[in-house]
Amino acid sequence: MGAGIYAKPLEDACVRFGIESTLEKAHFLAQVAHESDGFRTAEEYASGKAYDTGSKAKALGNTPEADGDGQRHKGMGLIQVTGVTNQRAYSRWKYGDDRVLNNPRMLTLLPDAVDSAAWYWCIYRPSIRALARADDLEGVTRKINGGLTGLDDRRRRLQQAKRLFGLP
Repeated sequence: MGAGIYAKPLEDACVRFGIESTLEKAHFLAQVAHESDGFRTAEEYASGKAYDTGSKAKALGNTPEADGDGQRHKGMGLIQVTGVTNQRAYSRWKYGDDRVLNNPRMLTLLPDAVDSAAWYWCIYRPSIRALARADDLEGVTRKINGGLTGLDDRRRRLQQAKRLFGLP
């Protein structure tokens, strides 16, 4: 893996999903770069066991039993779409059925690795867009991550993306 294989698909996704502002593109690129560890992976490094039972499982639409669905539906795609609820929503939006839910590893491959990120950004959590256009890194990060995990890295990646797009 690497940024090279994602460059054209990300560019195309920005066009298809209407991510036109260079500031929004910079935020989108920074977030997916962080979530994918610099485009090294489209699958969460953690096992997903934390999503198998308890409040995290419930919030993600996973079953409360220790049945492995947390591991099966851990974060995947460049923006780490996590859990049954989110993966089902993407699958039904993209394919009109549950194929991604039945095979979540689809999210680790093109085109779904990129499309799921753009879908999450533009369709599933569209309030992210206004935060990005307002240059609100913390607000964007909370919508992606649920907290501020990795904020320093996200800030560094945003600065790099802004330079790439000629922004101050």
